[in-house]
Amino acid sequence: MSLVKFLIVIAAGYLLGSLSSSLLLSRFGWGRDVRKHGSGNAGATNMARVFGLGAGFATLAGDMLKAAAAIWLGYRLLGDVGLAAGGCACILGHCFPVFHQFRGGKGISVGAMIGLAIDWRVFVGIVVVFLIVAFLTKKVSAGSLAASVSIIVFALVFHVSTPRLILAIFAMCLAIFQHRSNIKRLAEGTEADFKAAEPEKKKK
Repeated sequence: MSLVKFLIVIAAGYLLGSLSSSLLLSRFGWGRDVRKHGSGNAGATNMARVFGLGAGFATLAGDMLKAAAAIWLGYRLLGDVGLAAGGCACILGHCFPVFHQFRGGKGISVGAMIGLAIDWRVFVGIVVVFLIVAFLTKKVSAGSLAASVSIIVFALVFHVSTPRLILAIFAMCLAIFQHRSNIKRLAEGTEADFKAAEPEKKKK
């Protein structure tokens, strides 16, 4: 394995991850920083809470695309090792973006693309788990946490390669760490139900 290629994958993945879709959309689309509204998080869920479902889905798409680019580059250069390295670097950049004072999202949007890159069956599994838990509890955080844990289960069930399994473990651990305040509120019974805002007009 080429050390230079590995470093390129890590650097590119982290920088791509640091391009926060929610912050770019909220600032250039609505002239505001989404982190100053709603839950204060720079992710798709808070975008939906503050600016509407369209903004949330646009953020989700943007975050998944940047993860796809990082993972694709890594795979092209170094195969499964590069795929895992690019994915790990991207989700790290997403959660701690160098371009946005290291205050980013919680890793779920990027984690969804990571699941797809690991194995499409893993992706289907985590999406189903997310939808069921989020629907039953009315809490996106609960669905996100359940999906994060299930990525390991599905990766093991479908016998993915070791680098892909390591990527799944890393994504799960980081997502859970980023949800630590949600876990506290869920345990206390104070976590708010999800409710999207009415679509808000973008600035002219």
